[in-house]
Amino acid sequence: MPRILLNVVDLHAEIDNKVVLKGLNLKIHEGEIHTIMGPNGSGKSTLLMTLMGHPKYQITQGEIIFKGKSLGEMSVSDRAINGLFLSFQYPREISIQVGSYLRTIYNHYQQILDSKFEILSVFKFQKLLSEKISELKIDRKFIYRNLNEGFSGGEKKKMEILQMALLNPNLAMLDEIDSGLDVDALKVVSNGVNKIKDKKMGILLVTHYQRILKYIDTDFVHVMKDGKIVASGDKKFAKKLEKEGYEGIEILNS
Repeated sequence: MPRILLNVVDLHAEIDNKVVLKGLNLKIHEGEIHTIMGPNGSGKSTLLMTLMGHPKYQITQGEIIFKGKSLGEMSVSDRAINGLFLSFQYPREISIQVGSYLRTIYNHYQQILDSKFEILSVFKFQKLLSEKISELKIDRKFIYRNLNEGFSGGEKKKMEILQMALLNPNLAMLDEIDSGLDVDALKVVSNGVNKIKDKKMGILLVTHYQRILKYIDTDFVHVMKDGKIVASGDKKFAKKLEKEGYEGIEILNS
């Protein structure tokens, strides 16, 4: 039986003295894809930020267990090293060439995981990066530009998926990875996720729309409202949500 990757127990969290998460419970096993939907302000992005350890989000009650360990006071970087990955809804622009940036984070990540890891030269890393770019069907010119500077919404999301492919996390948290994408970009990003995911990787996907679930085969769909999960179902449940709305679904599952 697949092991439990993430176990969130009675999680309460706040930001700027405002309580946002109010007793949330969630369990994700290896290989599972969980999708969280819900109205604006329900706490979806707060959940991801709290799991990743953003310092502005304070846990007031409950526990986060990842791969059998309590995250507790673990820093953001330590959580990343331990296999958590978060793709941002609004990735920032940084004046560094994409290829250089990716080589730096890849080598740093691998060295921490394995002290005997030999830093990849520019040539060797370019070979690895070319393989990932080819798999994800990303234009090679992409890696010679500065990180996210002048990128379209679709290009920024592709960049997030490329980082995910290189780091190969245990649990990937994708915050509205489909927002602002046209149909073609949505297919590219979704196919990228499908190619990267293996039997042991878990995915926690936050979205407002069920259209991405045409391309990513989710196992569970959860509805968040007022800081906790109020209903859950399978992939078909997402279609019901769009048709009946969140109020109706909550009544049906009360």
